[in-house]
Amino acid sequence: MFTTTVKYLGTKPKPAMKALEPRFRPEQNQTITRAIFDILKEHGPLSVAQTWERVQEVGVKDLTSKTQMKNVLRWMKERQKLKQVCNHVGPNKQFLYTTWFTEAPAVNQIRSGGVKSSRSKAS
Repeated sequence: MFTTTVKYLGTKPKPAMKALEPRFRPEQNQTITRAIFDILKEHGPLSVAQTWERVQEVGVKDLTSKTQMKNVLRWMKERQKLKQVCNHVGPNKQFLYTTWFTEAPAVNQIRSGGVKSSRSKAS
């Protein structure tokens, strides 16, 4: 009981994150957000990796890295242009981005879409 109390008293609160601002010119920002929004609207809920593959297929020149795209996705989520959905599949979680007005498909449809878990059961 004493160790539990010490454990909780010793933890620091998580610092508040400041608002995220993209580091693009306004016209570049509009092009990038429109492209990502159209991809998510057309292809349904996608993970970050799937979204990055689609962005590369489309050929958005202004996005040079996956980290940059993650920041744009987070900014769009803060501005309520996108929402993030979490699917629990057994012990695994899968976070997907989607537009606000699309229905999230069933878990079976998402799993059959080619997304493979990095964990495998040992026999």
